[in-house]
Parts: sequence; C-alpha cells; structure tokens
Amino acid sequence: MTIGTEHEYSINDRRFNALPVSDRIIRTICGRTESEILFGDVKLSKELQKTVLEIIPRVPADNLASLEDQLMKGIRKFYHIFEGRYWLLGLGMHPTLTLDRTAVWDHDEGEYYDAYDRLFNIHQHGWLNIQALQINLSYAHEQELVTMYNRIRSLLPYLIAVTASSPIMEGKLTGIADNRLICYRENQKEIPLICNRIIPEKIRSADDYRATQEEVFLELRTRGADILCEEWVNSSGLIIRFSRTCLEIKALDEQECIRSDMAVCAFVRSMLRCHSLRLETDQTALLELTECAIHRGTEELRPELNRLYDAAWKHATPDEREYLPIISKRIAQGSLAELISRRFKKEQEIVPVMEELAMCLKTNTPYDPM
Repeated sequence: MTIGTEHEYSINDRRFNALPVSDRIIRTICGRTESEILFGDVKLSKELQKTVLEIIPRVPADNLASLEDQLMKGIRKFYHIFEGRYWLLGLGMHPTLTLDRTAVWDHDEGEYYDAYDRLFNIHQHGWLNIQALQINLSYAHEQELVTMYNRIRSLLPYLIAVTASSPIMEGKLTGIADNRLICYRENQKEIPLICNRIIPEKIRSADDYRATQEEVFLELRTRGADILCEEWVNSSGLIIRFSRTCLEIKALDEQECIRSDMAVCAFVRSMLRCHSLRLETDQTALLELTECAIHRGTEELRPELNRLYDAAWKHATPDEREYLPIISKRIAQGSLAELISRRFKKEQEIVPVMEELAMCLKTNTPYDPM
C-alpha cells in the first residue's frame, strides 16, 4: 500500500498575520504565476485561499521515512529562499485570521470558484480558513477498496479526535477542539450530500459509491453547475479518487510538523492491518462519536483510543513504530487542540504559541509544552 500526503500551511509575517501572497511566492520561485510547480523534492501548489500554500511529495512512498524526507527537504528549501520574509504555520485553521484579510486565487480556474461561490458563498471560514492533512492510500482492486473504505469510515471519529488542532477562531478560544470541521461541514450545506456530515455511508461495492456521487451530480446539474461534476467535488471525510486509484482521507486537521503528520499516517496504516479489530459501523453511532471528537478531542474517547493504539502497535511495521509514540502521547496528553487550549488559557496570548508551533514545523519537532 503506497501512501501520499497533502499538507496545507498558512503564510505569515513575523507577527503571524496571515498574508494573501501565495501567487507572489510562486512567481518569485519560477518567474511566472502557476497553480502548481515542482520545487525540489516536492510540489508546491496554490489553494483557493491565497493565504495558504500546499506542499505535496513528488511521488507517493512505501515507507514513511521516505515521505518525511521528501517533505522536509521542501520545507527547508522554502526557508532557504524566504528566511526572514515568511513563516509557515500548520494547524486546521489560522487562529487569528479574519475574513477581511483573505483573498481568493484569481489567476486561473475562476470558472470553478465562480460556480462554488454562486451555490455556496465561498467568503466564509469554511472555505477561506481551513487547512487539512490529506492522506491518500492506494488500493489494488475493488474488494480491497471496499474493505479499506468501510474500515477507515469507522475509524474517522477517532482520527478526528487525535488530530484536532483548531480550537481558536478569530483569536478566540471557542471551547471546541476542531472548529475547522464545524466550518467545513457547513460550507456546502445547500447540497448536504456533498459533505454528508463528514462520515460517509457504508458501501458494498464501488457502484454504491458511484450511485451516491451521481445523486450529487444530478443536484449540481439542476442548479446549472455541471462544471463541478467531478470526483473531487465530494467533500466527505473520506472519498474515493478512482482516477488516482486511491482513497483520500479529508477529515484530518493539519498538524504542527511533518513528523506528527507521519505519526497519523502510521496510526492509520497499522490499524488497517488489524483485521480482527472490532469497530463501530452504525451510522448514527459514528456520527455521535464524531460530534464528541469535534467538540472534546481525545478527552471522552481515551479508553477506545488506547485500545486502538494497542492494536496498531501490534500490527505496525518497524518504520511505523518510529512514529507511533507521538500518537501515544497525543492520546495521553490530548490532541494538539487540547494542548494549545491549555497553553492559551495560561498565556492569554496567542502569538507566542503560534511562534512555537511555526518553529515546530521548521525544525520538524512535535509540540510538547509539558
């Protein structure tokens, strides 16, 4: 099973004000405005919001150490060029960004953004202030696809709990661990089936998934948005990318550093090998668990998370065991959202915390304020 990841980072000045300059950065690197460029060992890509850059490994990998190495070479290359000018920051949302400080990419693909804006109004946090860690896992054949899809579906609430990293919005601690998902699941509420409350329904075949997708396409066509009838329009927490022969996990908040992201990948892959692992499959129960994870992080799911971790450790490769202790600490101490919340309550100021988290990304060091 090969794995690829996508990492979204806000672009900041030294006081951690988000800057809508992704186009300027890409133009500085390659001399022209492009949506995506090769950047050493990674690809550098624009996002809808110009305050964010996406870093993607050039090629998927079989082992996480190789993936981590590619991504860190890209981040070091970025700082070699832009040291002192820009800081990159992970997390599921920029903690202090207000919508008047954002801007939409305005160089190409405008027809897609216009369609989205007409249907859903993209000038909201659920579009312009969200940063995800996306994990792409390859599948070999349809039966493997269906098995993996249904298992990941059942794991999503626990993965959300461990990766929650967006407790602050517009400078205010909201009391919610994962504000990104609160905003994300509402950003296309006019057609609820697109996001489907984060947790997709169980499938028996690829055709089950395609049938649901066709329902979405039909709704889009009736609203004159045929241009959006592509597989990527699905915004559930887990989607199938038939064109790439992979499953894409979309429900996860970006973490503070690449090493922490690799730990999440290790947790997912090792749990997929636990074929005897008992998992909840009922849709209503999974939605309730997801609400708990979004609002409380790991706090109320710790016993079950410990059970999943023990199973993951038993089935992990040596490569994955290098990263899994980070997940163990997140389960014991709380998700990044919980750590940030405790630190913010103590400091009563967010910029010093953002400085530390940005340094975590630059040095590839998991956040540990204990």
